[in-house]
Amino acid sequence: MSTETPAPAILVDGSSYLFRAYHAMPPLTNSDGHPTGAIRGVINMMRSLQKGYPESQIIVIFDAKGKTFRNDMYPEYKANRPSMPDELRVQIQPIHDIIKAMGLPLLVIPDVEADDVIGTLADQATTAKRDVIISTGDKDMAQLVNEHVSLINTMTDTFMDVEGVVEKFGVRPDQIIDYLSLMGDKVDNIPGVEKCGPKTAVKWLTAYETLQGVMDNADAVKGKIGENLRAALDFLPLSYDLATIKLDVELEQNLTEIETQPVDKDALLASFTEFEFKTWVTELGGKVEDKPAAKAGSDNATEEVTAPVEDIETEYTTIFDQAQLDEWFAKLEKAELFAFDTETTSLNYMDAEIVGLSFAIEAGKAAYVPLAHTYEDAPEQLDRDAVLAQFKPLLENPDNKKVGQHLKYDAHVLANHGIELKGIQFDTMLESYVLNSVASRHDMDSLAKYYLNTKTIKFEEVAGKGAKQITFDKVDIEVAGPYAAEDADITLRLHQTLWAQLNASDKEDLKSVFENIELPLVDVLTKIEANGALIDAEILHEQSAQLSSRLVELEQQAHDVAGQVFNLGSPKQLAEILFEKLELPVVKKTPKGAPSTAEEVLVQLAEDYELPKLILENRSLSKLKSTYTDKLPLMICERTGRVHTSYHQATAATGRLSSTDPNLQNIPIKSEEGRRIRDAFIAPEGYTMVAADYSQIELRIMAHLSNDEGLLTAFANGIDVHTATAAEVFGVTIENVEPNMRRSAKAINFGLIYGMSAFGLAKQLGIGRNQAQEYVDLYFERYPGVKSYMDNTRADAADTGYVETIFGRRLYLPDIKAKNAPRRQHAERTAINAPMQGTAADIIKKAMIKVDAWLATQEFDAQMIMQVHDELVLEVKTEQLDAFSAKLKEIMEDAAELAVPLIVEVGSGKNWGEAH
Repeated sequence: MSTETPAPAILVDGSSYLFRAYHAMPPLTNSDGHPTGAIRGVINMMRSLQKGYPESQIIVIFDAKGKTFRNDMYPEYKANRPSMPDELRVQIQPIHDIIKAMGLPLLVIPDVEADDVIGTLADQATTAKRDVIISTGDKDMAQLVNEHVSLINTMTDTFMDVEGVVEKFGVRPDQIIDYLSLMGDKVDNIPGVEKCGPKTAVKWLTAYETLQGVMDNADAVKGKIGENLRAALDFLPLSYDLATIKLDVELEQNLTEIETQPVDKDALLASFTEFEFKTWVTELGGKVEDKPAAKAGSDNATEEVTAPVEDIETEYTTIFDQAQLDEWFAKLEKAELFAFDTETTSLNYMDAEIVGLSFAIEAGKAAYVPLAHTYEDAPEQLDRDAVLAQFKPLLENPDNKKVGQHLKYDAHVLANHGIELKGIQFDTMLESYVLNSVASRHDMDSLAKYYLNTKTIKFEEVAGKGAKQITFDKVDIEVAGPYAAEDADITLRLHQTLWAQLNASDKEDLKSVFENIELPLVDVLTKIEANGALIDAEILHEQSAQLSSRLVELEQQAHDVAGQVFNLGSPKQLAEILFEKLELPVVKKTPKGAPSTAEEVLVQLAEDYELPKLILENRSLSKLKSTYTDKLPLMICERTGRVHTSYHQATAATGRLSSTDPNLQNIPIKSEEGRRIRDAFIAPEGYTMVAADYSQIELRIMAHLSNDEGLLTAFANGIDVHTATAAEVFGVTIENVEPNMRRSAKAINFGLIYGMSAFGLAKQLGIGRNQAQEYVDLYFERYPGVKSYMDNTRADAADTGYVETIFGRRLYLPDIKAKNAPRRQHAERTAINAPMQGTAADIIKKAMIKVDAWLATQEFDAQMIMQVHDELVLEVKTEQLDAFSAKLKEIMEDAAELAVPLIVEVGSGKNWGEAH
């Protein structure tokens, strides 16, 4: 007769997951403004555990309110921890209520921590020779691991047994308390040995086995760390006691007596309905009520796009022979749409070579064709050139519709092999971005988790991490095949989910933004990136040398002012000089209570003191040198002789493009040194650089949106709007507006767009707060349409949960009803600014699409090479410059029709600096 081994009990460290869910989830709320992110995160984890361990008893343990016995031992225990945010505090009871309604036992024991209760239950299990799994993200729990006790981190899906503890920490589970005691814990304020990190702790415990052994041999430890160890000997026993999890907490019931209860479906349904978890309400057979604020990017919006876990049977094939490839190829040719992905040797699109191809036609079925895996003993693969030649007509045929994730990258990689990708019908990254730019990140793994509730294979899982990471051509095909095939499969399934939502009746404008702006822009950006920009490395080398000389001067001047030599890059040394030696006023403190030397602090101090001014200039020039003048020459592509940036469509929530490697959007233009960097961007021989910039576009959009008569009149008559505002606010004629008046008016115009308060305006203009408030009041009195627009926009955003650009792009505002005033006020400022910034982004994108179509006619010998903020930069044959510039201006000004004219200023020169 045999007895069946019971399933392991699961002990859930609820407090660990509470904080991790709060920080990991976006700031979600229901339509009443009640925070729900932590609720959703914790309950999601509970549901995952139930699904993963259907036969297991699950017990959830939370910390109780108030202090514990450790505070009696050491009053400073956890003294440095900030108080719990109100947004999290109000979610604790709902979490407890839902867990109880799920039937799961919930323990909250006063005077001890959740760790101690878990330790006691785990010890009971060990005594009974029963297996338990502790679900936690807390490293301290590793001390409990033994042959019957293991750990799982549900949020990262990592499992740890005895061998896992040794592999992760370098010590055995029975040495973890010693290990923690030596290092101390800054978060819990447990004292340890100063400067003793994990490596030192492992070294000592390897040599001396236990904390007591380390203490007994303290005199043998040399150097400064030895001095630190000897200085810590008196309090190390206390640290050991504080780090030790209790195993003897008095509980009303032991592990075998704690029972799971029946699910209280009515209570669950009530909670899920209250907090607007629509999918879970539907699962319980409840009725989902749509509320206006559901579109706020709140939980309603989240639930609107979150699918239940997909139980799809997958069939992934790795193709090694031509007959099998031909069979798939025939299906691809006939398919209405297929998902497509490349695996490559590099993330740098200019250098990347194809390692393999993957594709999918129906959900759950996908194939990977390895072509260039080059590790030792790799199996024979189909010839890459032959396969690419076979696929070239299919990939270049615009009638064969493709869907992919970030297909701009794949287009570049295929171009490296002589294939021009056409027929891009959908891109899941952009579908998600247009649907809701702030709901989640837009990489495939995040989208799969968010929209499909599916965990994907991560690249690090197949290629390793950090310095040990290998390129994909070195990944074993047995591992690479499922990973690559899954990419194609998940992409297809994501598209099916996202496109269904973009086709909803209330999303016609969003669908138009995707089809008419974002998707056509993929091809345009691919060309701009491939064109690249020509850089004169010698100019940059000269600038670097000049910056080096100036940095030496600044360092010497700073030392002279300080009266001593110090490290300008050391916040600690700088703080000592500024606030102790020179006794400058402390403007702000760090979270740990030290005087802050942050840039905003130095800017304020620089108004009255010389040293902060020197430090600011030093920081600015150092960054300029390291980021641009030193780095740009190293980024020149050997093959093209140019610098090739990467433009990102799905990063900025408002729709603006960003760029990296190099970041062209952040080249400083306020300083002379920053402006000179543009001189190094040059036109090739026989060509001239042209820069076309929209003039005051956001103010023009404000005039259009607000329909304010004063602004409309100023723009219609071609009057400088800052001068016109100055005349209105200061009560003078336009002719009598003085430069300082225009400067103040410009600050008001742009400040109000970005939600600046009277306090901020006063600070910027160097005037009193009352005077600044008078300026603001007078501005709104003269431009009542602007005031009405702002008030109405805030109200509409609170009602619908989002704002829109003129073309229908939405920006959801999860915090628009937040109970936390700063977060709500930030959302309100965003609501006012986003329609202008987003519309400006839409206009420049539409202009790029129009200009690209015009350039394709080959009327001129010209190409786009950069897009920066509201500016397009191009190269044109010099003899065609005048005609080209006139036509370019016309096309860009015709990109959108507003209530006021769009004006484009076109400049030209031998380099970007001259053109701009």
